[in-house]
Order: sequence, then structure tokens, then C-alpha cells
Amino acid sequence: MTPTTLPQPDLSHVFDIAVAIANPIEIGQTPLGIRRMIPITGGVVNGPHGQGRVLAGGADFQLIVANGAQAHLDARYAIEMADGATVFVANTALRVASPEDSKKIMQGIPVDPSAVYFRCQPTFETAHPDWQWLHTFQFLGTGVRKPDGVFLSVYKVC
Repeated sequence: MTPTTLPQPDLSHVFDIAVAIANPIEIGQTPLGIRRMIPITGGVVNGPHGQGRVLAGGADFQLIVANGAQAHLDARYAIEMADGATVFVANTALRVASPEDSKKIMQGIPVDPSAVYFRCQPTFETAHPDWQWLHTFQFLGTGVRKPDGVFLSVYKVC
């Protein structure tokens, strides 16, 4: 049996998410790495497949490893779409930067986004019938961390 290369999947832009955040809650150095929790306070969703807002109450749970160069992110929050649908978001991500740039990010100092690898794999869950299609695709995203928030562009894998 010989493996066959299948066609490369396409990506289709779904929406952008601007996530507003509060000051980090520093857990500190644990046996697994530096643990932080970033409260999510709101935000905006806008794009070709939906508009809405990020609801306050979620958080981004972070584990900083590799001498500060890698951040393993696990964000959990809800968005309310313009039609009233509530969608739960579970988004895991990997952010890689130099130890110096990672330290700046953690201190809220702007860093050139081209110097940072930030990719994510959001999943969505909802009971609203008009948004059931979110359960039938995989999604990928790219992100930027700025002092006042996190900015994501989400793509459907076709």
C-alpha cells in the first residue's frame, strides 16, 4: 500500500474576533511552566458569516514554557450573534516568539506581529438552529496579541 497525497484543503474566511481582556491573574511558576489566567471582558465579532459580540465572563488560560518562548493557550468564552444566538467558543492556540518578545507580550508591551507565530483551532458549540453548521466543519485561525486585547481571524477548513 502506498500513501497518496490528497488535495490541499481550502480556507474560507468566517469572521474576525476582537477580544477585550483585563489584567492577567498571575499564578506563577508551576511544575508545568508559568501559569496565567487572562479574564475576557467583551469584544466584537465581525465578518462575512456573522456579526456579534464577545460576552464578558470567559478567560484565556495560559501555560508559558520553553524559557518563555512558547505560550499554550486555552480560551473559553461565549459570543452572542446579531440574531441572538449564543455560541460557546473553545479555542486552543500556540504562540511562539523569542523569549524577549514573549516577555514584552506578557508585560503588555507591543510586539511586531510578524515576529510572532500565533495560530489557533477554535471549536464552536450552540443550540441555535441557524448556527448548527458550526458543528460540521473544522476551523483554523491566526491571531495577534496587543496590549488591549487579542485579535483573531477565523477560517473554515473546506
